[in-house]
Amino acid sequence: MHRGFLAASIFAAALAVASTPVRADQDAVQFFHDIESTPDQPVHDAVCFFCSAHIQGNADGDIVVFFGDVELNGMAHHDVVDFFGSVTASDNSSIGGDLVNFFGSIHLGQDVAVRKDVVAMFGTVNAPASVSVGGNRVNFSPLIFYGPLLVFILVIYVIVHELRMRRHRRFMQQFPIPPPPSQ
Repeated sequence: MHRGFLAASIFAAALAVASTPVRADQDAVQFFHDIESTPDQPVHDAVCFFCSAHIQGNADGDIVVFFGDVELNGMAHHDVVDFFGSVTASDNSSIGGDLVNFFGSIHLGQDVAVRKDVVAMFGTVNAPASVSVGGNRVNFSPLIFYGPLLVFILVIYVIVHELRMRRHRRFMQQFPIPPPPSQ
């Protein structure tokens, strides 16, 4: 039983380490390896898990990154979506669709154009006044998420503390304390 599990684990680890880029007509899908796009080698769709996407030039499709960063220096013709990372668009870059970031930050340079919406869920947006957004700017503060989470943790702490004190008092009842000596 243990040998079979060990063999399966070693095989899975070897596949994860030896992962190679998958391409489908200029699409880039990566696991644990960064996506690099140059003006000479444009990318259509870029999907990255546990890595970052560095786009220099054009991205004709969507850019989606999980647990990594997006660095754009050029044009993204469709949406840019990032989960648990940061999105950085250098000066004079443009995004043809939505810019969405969950639990991270958005840094936009001078004269960046976003055709549709900019959404930052539980993160921050750093953008100068020269940034143009064709749709809405939506920014949910991290306090909206972390505030209730902090209250929940505090309630759990109080409950655990009170249960431990109750057990301690019941334990100490077994050992009566003698009255202090009279003077």
